[in-house]
Amino acid sequence: MNIGDSSIAIHPDPIIAGDITRIISSDLEWRRLAGCSVLITGAAGFLPAYLVEVVMALRHYPVLIENDPPRVIALVRSEDRARAKFGRHLQNPNFTLLVQDVCTRLPVDIRPDFIIHAASPASPKYYRDDPVGTIGPNTVGTEYLLERAADVDAEGFLFFSSAEIYGDLPEAMIPTRESDVGVLDPIDPRNCYAESKRLGEALCIAYHRQFGVAASIVRPFHVYGPGMRFDDGRVFADFAASVVQGRDIALLSAGTASRSFCYLGDATEGFFRILLCGESETAYNLGNPDCEVSIAGLAEILTALYPEKGLKVIRVAREAGDPYMPSKVERSCPDIGRLRSLGWRPSIDIKTGFRRAIDSLSLGALR
Repeated sequence: MNIGDSSIAIHPDPIIAGDITRIISSDLEWRRLAGCSVLITGAAGFLPAYLVEVVMALRHYPVLIENDPPRVIALVRSEDRARAKFGRHLQNPNFTLLVQDVCTRLPVDIRPDFIIHAASPASPKYYRDDPVGTIGPNTVGTEYLLERAADVDAEGFLFFSSAEIYGDLPEAMIPTRESDVGVLDPIDPRNCYAESKRLGEALCIAYHRQFGVAASIVRPFHVYGPGMRFDDGRVFADFAASVVQGRDIALLSAGTASRSFCYLGDATEGFFRILLCGESETAYNLGNPDCEVSIAGLAEILTALYPEKGLKVIRVAREAGDPYMPSKVERSCPDIGRLRSLGWRPSIDIKTGFRRAIDSLSLGALR
């Protein structure tokens, strides 16, 4: 689809602007969002911030939305962080900043047509430091949002689950299909996240069956891209931060665990494809099985991307008493056949994607 180039107006970061333009150029039924209100929870977070930017950018392509721009309700906990991220939208009448905890019921006048529930701590450091705060958004928050979706007969509801729900799987179940079920120990403190995501999924199914809520579920595997926080706590974000800051990449383990990495631009198009084309009462894996690599291999790839920096991978012993909670999963890779059936195809390879992510992070560090 040729929709022209409005990238300058879309976002000040040319890399993010290019991603958004490419997402909007996909063959999605953007008309479904025309004149609608879209509630996005956790809006200032890494994944949902791209969703906000895409919906806001649709106004630059009036032919796709029948000249009737959608409205964004961005639910956030940190007003300061949200204002820093979305400052250029604050005076736009189609953008509303809603500052509250997702575990509090929405104001009665918030009646969204679409709900994207992406508010959730997603880093192991939160599982360790705030397990109760990790569980709440995925359970209490999810039910409150489903209640509102039922009350207003929302056109669509997308719940952000996680590949973590699969637990530890045998090699025979990798690549993993949505019907595969692994082992999760509810007593393991790290599983506060995965177990609460499982309950969030169950709530979506229950509200669909009992109240007809048009709820779909996405299970993202490892997604990276522009906007990753340097203090994210996940290993691939730590590696990217090291490259941006010109530090050798410190490997604190053997690095043999392998993960499939999906670029944020590809992932975001997939999120909208599920919201606009997916089936209710259905979960969809989202990841890039063609970009599976070991953690040690990823470290080598990232240092090689910028030979002018002279960086190397160094092995460092984890300090005694380090509170980090490592995953027991040795290999994680999705079967994406179900999402492919909706027309989704990830296209950004791991070298191109991480270069785009790191270049964008470097631009942000210079501002």
